[in-house]
Amino acid sequence: MEEPSVLDYIKSRLAFWRKEKVVLPAEHSPAPTETPIPPAPIPAPPLTETSVIASAPPAIKEAADVELISFTAAYETSAAPVEKTFQRIPWVGLLTLLLGLIAQFALEPPERDYKLPMFFYGMAALGVILAIRRGDWLLPPLPVTEAPPHAPFKIRLGTFIIGCVCALAAFFFFGKGLINPVEIQFTSLNVTLWVVSLLSFTWAFWLYRIHWREIAQHWLSIIRAQRWQIGFSRQTLLALAAIAVILFFRFYRLTDVPPEMVSDHAEKLLDVNDLLGGQYNIFFPRNTGREAFQFYLTAAIALIFGTGISFTSLKIGTVLAGLVTLPYIYLLGKEMGGKAAGFYAMLFAGVAYWPNVISRIGLRFAFYPLFTAPVLFYLVRGLRRFSRNDFILAGIFLGLGLHGYSPFRIVPLVVAAAVGLYCVHHRTPEARRQAALGLFILAFFSLIVFLPLLRYAIANPEMFSYRALTRLGTLEKPLDAPAWLIFLKNTWNALVMFAWDNGEVWVVSVTHRPALSVVSAALFHLGLVLVAIRYIKQRSWQDIFLVISIPMLLLPSILSLAFPSENPILNRTAGAYVPAFVLVGLAMQSCLSGLRRAWSSIRGMIMVWTVGLILFAAAAGQDYQLVFNKWQEEYLLSSWNTSEMGKVLGEFTRTIGTPETAWVGAYPYWVDTRLVGIHAGYPTLDTAIDPARLPETVADPRPKLFLIKPDDVTDLETLQSLYPNGSFSQYESRVESKDFWMFFAPPAYSQP
Repeated sequence: MEEPSVLDYIKSRLAFWRKEKVVLPAEHSPAPTETPIPPAPIPAPPLTETSVIASAPPAIKEAADVELISFTAAYETSAAPVEKTFQRIPWVGLLTLLLGLIAQFALEPPERDYKLPMFFYGMAALGVILAIRRGDWLLPPLPVTEAPPHAPFKIRLGTFIIGCVCALAAFFFFGKGLINPVEIQFTSLNVTLWVVSLLSFTWAFWLYRIHWREIAQHWLSIIRAQRWQIGFSRQTLLALAAIAVILFFRFYRLTDVPPEMVSDHAEKLLDVNDLLGGQYNIFFPRNTGREAFQFYLTAAIALIFGTGISFTSLKIGTVLAGLVTLPYIYLLGKEMGGKAAGFYAMLFAGVAYWPNVISRIGLRFAFYPLFTAPVLFYLVRGLRRFSRNDFILAGIFLGLGLHGYSPFRIVPLVVAAAVGLYCVHHRTPEARRQAALGLFILAFFSLIVFLPLLRYAIANPEMFSYRALTRLGTLEKPLDAPAWLIFLKNTWNALVMFAWDNGEVWVVSVTHRPALSVVSAALFHLGLVLVAIRYIKQRSWQDIFLVISIPMLLLPSILSLAFPSENPILNRTAGAYVPAFVLVGLAMQSCLSGLRRAWSSIRGMIMVWTVGLILFAAAAGQDYQLVFNKWQEEYLLSSWNTSEMGKVLGEFTRTIGTPETAWVGAYPYWVDTRLVGIHAGYPTLDTAIDPARLPETVADPRPKLFLIKPDDVTDLETLQSLYPNGSFSQYESRVESKDFWMFFAPPAYSQP
């Protein structure tokens, strides 16, 4: 056989579609007289991101955590080698996707039945299994778990002692007195001690030093450069386009969608007003008690943006919270299946109806997923890498989350479940010891961040737990059935909310429809099947944890035993959308990478992009309709038009009247009269007037304005008799059923 030339070898490498490959001979060939005995192949360890980072200096290790989005890398890690690429139609993968979409589309309201969709979902689940066997879908890659270190546990003892002293002092000064503390508030002294203790503990436990000199020199060299060159790759442009789409969905018509406040907003704005007035509470007791994070954030926004005590200030804060959640969804998705999976998870969550509604409503609901996402990410990565720094960050975010929204109190149990699952799957004593050590560090730092609220909870346990106990127990009303029966029913209703019914609370949902759009719900359920298959193949604890975390994060809604009609509800289940959209991203990445493997030509690439864009466009289009049309319409019909009433009252007080001579007639199940005052620009003004007090207004000679519900015939007749020369006019609301009467009493007829 003629020996191949160098030109033949180059042609073989360039013509990668051919089966014949030219292989270079070994450097030391055996002599012709000897019988060559090939040595047993020793597989080289794969060159992974983990192995590269593990061998790098500490500064490089820390810098390697910041990565750019690269979809080609995700395809390269999951696709078959070049020699095995081929052209065929991946009909099983496409049919599986189509069956899932048909199943979920059949579950859309109003007319729907679960029997036929369940059959299609069952067929789609079988399709996932077959598609993976055929290579039409590819299992997303999991990062390699590092071996536990054998280094002794060390801390910087001096800074640790400083942290202990400052933490104890801060705990004492958060309340005056040890036995019966009073005035449990933030002060400049206790906040300084608290922050110093946290920084001291962080420095005591942190493993790597920050090379400030190298960082400063690097940035100085950039600043001093005579010419800057900025390059944009296709991946960068795609990421920028995704960010633009997400920002559009989150900020478009923000002042108008949703249009009106409800009573909860009045409570929040009154707390913000108290805060700006100098009441620096750790826990705000108004309306059964609320954690403080939102109030300080809203107060800062009101001062920075000049939006004042308003609905807009609340919305800006919660929308920003929703946006900060998305990068951590990307990182968690990347940890579970690569960069492409993380990108798809972030993209679908960024435009989805559920997270968008939770962010736009302006209440504390967005802080549940905001802190859940980083806790899950740093926890999972910390257990995989045995990184003490990850456990520190997870603990800090866990402590911050406890200051945000009460349903977050379930997350410590999720953390314990993750560590337990890890220990079950890793039976070596060293791995379990490191996991236990990581859990201790996480709990310690969360306790330090939680310290102010812990001080309040010890002094006021009833107020701290009152809201949760009213839903869990019989504090407010007796249970309608045995607790275990309500719990099982609530669990089922919460688990099927993704594809069936997200509840009846119009403030945070389009009532009685699935929590996810058709495309997202289909990918979510196919993603569940996908990670189940990956778990069976690889026995990775991350897969079982990802699935188990969803029902655990639904528990704040499930445990509403006293008020089962409040379950499911999108605000108390909001933490669950973090792992849910990671499953969406995993399914999307598995499907598209399988299609890319089957269609390796340029035409195939175009087909893959077409499928991906069609799926995303369909999801984004439906989510747009749900938020900006259906939710907006339901909200307008269900809420009262306090903004229009506040506008009328504000114009009256700024022209011929005063706030003291403008009222809203009190009427059962009508407007929250505090909201009218807030919209008029008077945060502390309650404009309500009881019918019995109407005669008292006659003694005031100034002009007066009364806003009356059309059904309130008694007040209308009373005002007409008290002010015979007064004038009635009807305000035509933008919502037909929300008109109201305006009664004006001029000053000439204000004398008794």
